[in-house]
Amino acid sequence: MRLYVASDKEIIEGAVTDIYFVRTTRILREKGIRRKVRMEFHTTSLPKGYEWAVYAGLEEILYVLKDKPVTVYSLPEGTLFKPGEPLLIIEGYYDDIAVYETPLLGIMRHYTSIATKAARMKRLAMNKTLLFFGLRALHPALAPMADRAAYIGGLDAVSGTISEKYLGLKPVGTMPHALIILFGDQVKAWKAFDEVVEEDVPRIMLVDTFCDEKMESLLAAKTLGKKLYGVRLDTPSSRRGNMRKIVEEVRWTLDINGYKHVKIIVSGGIGEKELIELRDIVDSFGIGTSIAFPKNIDISADIVEIYDNGEWIPISKRGKLPGAKQLYRKRPGLNDYIGLLNRSTPPSPEYKPLLKKYIDNGKLVEKLPSIQEIRNYVLEQLKEVPEPEPV
Repeated sequence: MRLYVASDKEIIEGAVTDIYFVRTTRILREKGIRRKVRMEFHTTSLPKGYEWAVYAGLEEILYVLKDKPVTVYSLPEGTLFKPGEPLLIIEGYYDDIAVYETPLLGIMRHYTSIATKAARMKRLAMNKTLLFFGLRALHPALAPMADRAAYIGGLDAVSGTISEKYLGLKPVGTMPHALIILFGDQVKAWKAFDEVVEEDVPRIMLVDTFCDEKMESLLAAKTLGKKLYGVRLDTPSSRRGNMRKIVEEVRWTLDINGYKHVKIIVSGGIGEKELIELRDIVDSFGIGTSIAFPKNIDISADIVEIYDNGEWIPISKRGKLPGAKQLYRKRPGLNDYIGLLNRSTPPSPEYKPLLKKYIDNGKLVEKLPSIQEIRNYVLEQLKEVPEPEPV
């Protein structure tokens, strides 16, 4: 028995790939065909209802490609982009990079899909706190990656304990129903939590285990008083009924009994529509599966230029635009212009080039931002785009 996950070494050495890339590399080398190319990563469309996506996963991509004979141009991680825009360009001999197409697309697509969904949720919530509780929907080997993608996308905190080691993010979370069931009494469980858990952890009590939510909320408030930071409603969908009505009852009951300071946190099956329905009366949301398993951002990679007789020649398969491209943007908003890399001039000086060189012949030449800086960059852009239609 084992955990069926590939190691860093196997990924970096190109062992995690599709077999046809291995065969292609062998054919090219045995036939003596060695061509320098520029391969562009982009998407031609986004899921229905999506106007933009969030580019993520760059740090891991650079980790795979560093020390290899390639030059890499990329958007900064966290950049919002639209269909048809270039995300990343790899320059090198094709037989050196072919086997990396599979893992690089896997990193980019998975990261970008999670970060995009997180950003959509954050744009809909903005001033409300969003917590990522999605690890139970994923293979545990992916926990730090998923937490990183969700945080980059704009969520305020994550629940994964291992992410403190990998990302420097202090995990957040309250208690499961199991704790209360094992005590057999809500009050005993809440008091035990208060007595055992560190004081800097907010006292947020789960209030939907045995009784009506408004009654358990009031009981929690009477038990902990001013120490109670909030109550969490995690009623399964099979018993939820009208969740807004339940939250309104809880808020009313707390308020008329002098507990206006107590915040309400809702988790369990929260998607974009539920977020919109509840955002005006809920303080925080715990969001899991809808972000952990989002709609796929379908990114592809294509050769767009071949180096021949001392110059780059635009070329592509049918249905694709030849030529390595540069993306220019005028902010605020996504006012974009696409031209050829190193060969185009934007419409006006307000348009700034976004793709920049990160690796030059295997050497990292650009300092990478912290996870907090990437998240802040995403949040800045979210303020410049309209609220998305919920899907």
